[in-house]
Amino acid sequence: MKMTILSVLISVCMFVLQSCEKEDLSFESGDIEIEIKTGDHWLHDFPLFLGLTKKNPPQFVIWLEDTSENYISTVFATYKIATEGWKLNDGNRRKESLPHWCHQRGVVYEDDLFIPTKNHPLTDGITGATPNENKTIKITPVNLKKPFVIKAEFNHSVDFNNYYPKNAKKGDNNYSGGEMGSGQPAVVYSATIYPETKNTVLVLIGHSSSDGSDGDIYQDTQTLTTAKTIVKSINVIINK
Repeated sequence: MKMTILSVLISVCMFVLQSCEKEDLSFESGDIEIEIKTGDHWLHDFPLFLGLTKKNPPQFVIWLEDTSENYISTVFATYKIATEGWKLNDGNRRKESLPHWCHQRGVVYEDDLFIPTKNHPLTDGITGATPNENKTIKITPVNLKKPFVIKAEFNHSVDFNNYYPKNAKKGDNNYSGGEMGSGQPAVVYSATIYPETKNTVLVLIGHSSSDGSDGDIYQDTQTLTTAKTIVKSINVIINK
C-alpha cells in the first residue's frame, strides 16, 4: 500500500478522569476541530470478578486518508490500542479491536500482526486515555491537500449480542476473539473534506472484520445493536 508522507502538528487535550472542555482549546485559521459526542453506549459494563463490573469507555482511533483510500496519518489513538495496554486479555493481542485502521496503516509487527505492541507503541504525542465524556480534538495540518478523508473507528471489548456471542467458535463468521474479545465488531465512520468544506459530520459506513482477519469494511450493520450507539455524532469544523 502506498504511504503518503504528511507533516501534521497535532494538539490534543489528554484525559484521565474527565473530558476536556471545548473552551480549553483555542482555534486559528486552518485548524480542524473534531467534536465527538458520546452516545448511550459510550460506557459499557466490563466484567471483573465475582459479578462485579466496571464502566469502560471504548477504544478508538482517528486518522486521515486521501480519496484513493491511501493512509496518510493517525491523529489520535487511545492508549490501549496504541501501546497494547489491554488487561485480562490472557495474551490475546486483540487484532479484532480496530482492524480497519490497523490494515490501512499497514505496519506489520514481529508477530505478523498489524496492531502496535508494547515494544513498538505509537508516538506519545498522538495517544491518550479514552474520555468518559465528550471529546474535542484539534488538528493543525501542514501541507495537507484537499480533498482528504477523516476516518474514525470505535470498539468495545466484550460487547456481545445475539449474533456475536462469546461462545462463537474460531472460524465462524461471527467469531470475535473469544470470551475476552470484542463481541460486536468495530464501527467505522468517515467524511470527505473538500476545499469548500466549513463543517461536516462523519457518517457510519459499516463495521470492521469481527475477528480482525482483514481490513475490509462491511456495510451491512443489521447484526449490530449497542455498537451503533457508542457515538452520538462526530462533527468536523474547519476554521477559515
